[in-house]
Amino acid sequence: MSKRLDPRNWASWRPFGMGLRKPNNYLELWKAFKSVKGRRGYAWRILNQGTCDGCALGTQGMRDWTMDEIHLCNIRLRLLPLNTMPALDVSLLGDVSALAGRRSAELRELGRLPYPMLRRAGEPGFTRVSWDEALRVAADGLRGSRFGTYLTSRGMPNENYYAAQKAVRALGTNSVDNAARICHSPSTVALKQTVGAAATTCSYSDWIGSDLIVFIGSNPSNNQPVAMKYLYHAKKAGTRIAMVNAYREPGMDRYWVPSNAESALFGTRITDEFFGVNVGGDIGFLNGVLKHLIEHDWVDKAFVDRRTSGFEEARRAVAGQSWEELEALSGASREDMLRLARLLGEARSAVLVWSMGITQHAYGEDNVRAIVNLALARGFLGRDKCGLMPIRGHSGVQGGAEMGAYATGLPGGLPITPENAARFSELWGFEVPDTPGLTATDMIDAAHRGELDALVSSGGNFLEVLPDPAYCREALARLPLRVHIDIVLSSQMLVEGAGDVLLLPAQTRYEMTGGVTETSTERRIIFSPEVEGPRVGEAWPEWKIFGELAARVRPELARQVRFAGTPQIRAEIERAVPFYAGIAGLARFGDNVQYGGRHLFADGRFQTPDGRGRFSVVEPPALERPDGAFMVATRRGKQFNSMVHERRDGFNGAVREAVLMSPYDADRLGLPDGAPVELRSGGRTYRGRVLRAPLLPGNLQVHWPEGNVLLDESRRSPQARIPDYNALVTVRAL
Repeated sequence: MSKRLDPRNWASWRPFGMGLRKPNNYLELWKAFKSVKGRRGYAWRILNQGTCDGCALGTQGMRDWTMDEIHLCNIRLRLLPLNTMPALDVSLLGDVSALAGRRSAELRELGRLPYPMLRRAGEPGFTRVSWDEALRVAADGLRGSRFGTYLTSRGMPNENYYAAQKAVRALGTNSVDNAARICHSPSTVALKQTVGAAATTCSYSDWIGSDLIVFIGSNPSNNQPVAMKYLYHAKKAGTRIAMVNAYREPGMDRYWVPSNAESALFGTRITDEFFGVNVGGDIGFLNGVLKHLIEHDWVDKAFVDRRTSGFEEARRAVAGQSWEELEALSGASREDMLRLARLLGEARSAVLVWSMGITQHAYGEDNVRAIVNLALARGFLGRDKCGLMPIRGHSGVQGGAEMGAYATGLPGGLPITPENAARFSELWGFEVPDTPGLTATDMIDAAHRGELDALVSSGGNFLEVLPDPAYCREALARLPLRVHIDIVLSSQMLVEGAGDVLLLPAQTRYEMTGGVTETSTERRIIFSPEVEGPRVGEAWPEWKIFGELAARVRPELARQVRFAGTPQIRAEIERAVPFYAGIAGLARFGDNVQYGGRHLFADGRFQTPDGRGRFSVVEPPALERPDGAFMVATRRGKQFNSMVHERRDGFNGAVREAVLMSPYDADRLGLPDGAPVELRSGGRTYRGRVLRAPLLPGNLQVHWPEGNVLLDESRRSPQARIPDYNALVTVRAL
């Protein structure tokens, strides 16, 4: 990697971008330093000895396997207080009416959950109980009941996911789900169908020196900020970067990498080519690009003939889709589609990266299939500087799916069939159900109908992460038993229920004896050791909580569901998931293994039954937008998952109630910046204030989770059952 200065990529000649709108990364460092007052030694050890529990790039301390430089992002710094804060005063929970209406950030700042707490139906708050009493109450409520379990990706390691899903299946159900479904389940479905593996096919190092990187519905400047250092080095190596999105994200236009002297001083121009598309218009645009690749003879015919199937069907499908149809859906011109097709056609190598702007749609699976078609057409798989990358936003997402914490999948991503259930029945020594269970959204539906007796929620907050919070609140209130496992308070814990509500205190990954592992976006299984420091009350590791719950409900299976420690769990994972070979040997700081190697399919075969990559026929969705209506997408600002860190986003100046609108639409409606407006979708409403932004006309963005009030909880993708986080709305000036 070149260390010479290169003014061609500078964002500005102003030192440190003074006077320009951008986040103040050094102020973030200072805030992080202040937030861990009294615990700075412990925080420093976490940064240097732990594997990051933020996004899924994966580190060993503050370094990684892509470049020999320090890695430290604001997301990780903002998580330090959660990992180091002392216990809350449990007397505050005696009457929770005083906490009603508090924002989630305020609840978290009260401190860690130190002891098991129980709230009986009709009581004003929680009372401290012993672990023995808490487990008895939970076991009584779960025994013979209809229940579901949800696991968030909040720093949760592979060991917790594996032990939890095993315990749930020992209790006779496959109703276990995790945050990976809410983020990337369409990627899982589509990638398995087309290339046979539900993971990124390349490594981060393939970004640097690739001819082209295309980000589609993905904004790493907000969601994986440490990745911006990779893009700095990619630009230095001559890589061109394209972005396909409804909004021209300021952080993807120019970025100041704080830990690199050149970028910190002059910034870095990131995006070379921007392609604006409508919210929901990705298939129209991507199919148009494929149509151009075919018509201009830019397809890698040798790769297609030798290594793929279904090309002729896909060719006929896009040939039958008119340019007018594709333009109307995408909001882009055929000339724009040609521009990207030419970039792909002239590139010898390219990496296609996408995230929730692609997956969180009612047709998310087809969005991903359309991306895969482009990679197959150009042969951008199985070799250096090429690949498909569904970039993960949280450190537990990839592993959560591969550990089998899915209502529709078993460990290793195997589908739930009688044959696969029989295999795990033999491995585990108890009968595993052979039919799919309830997904997270299915659980909420069942609870709302009165058809779910209990919910075990490990982390997460349905009131913030799922569409229609009022609907979720009603569902939670109707449950006879709720068990919330977490490190801090959340608003869903305070919902008064029809039955008992249990709070069980969990450990962070850095507190777990024996250490734990996470799986990064690039399929790297990384060991994170226990870090010496203070411990909170009677918090238990989640793997132990789930094992004990199952053992109390079914004492005859106690030996099968209890583990002596995380090394024993890793040994069993290696037996259960063959491609995780090597995880059992991870025991020291920095230990890691990348399953599949740097590139999947480097041997020339895909992991499909016939060894060929499969083109898909992707039909444009029938999206109707009445005159005067807008498509609104939910966006992330200065936050990690639903944890909002700042009211104002330093990249674009948007406060949480901002309604991002194109200048064209704002002028047409006579709405200046700051004008109050109401968005309406059916009977759902949201009030905010206009902020002009570089959006394609006809599209709006509002922050998530605040904008979830506009979303229809019934709109989900057909196979992955992921919620649609977009809505058709009208705008009314107030």
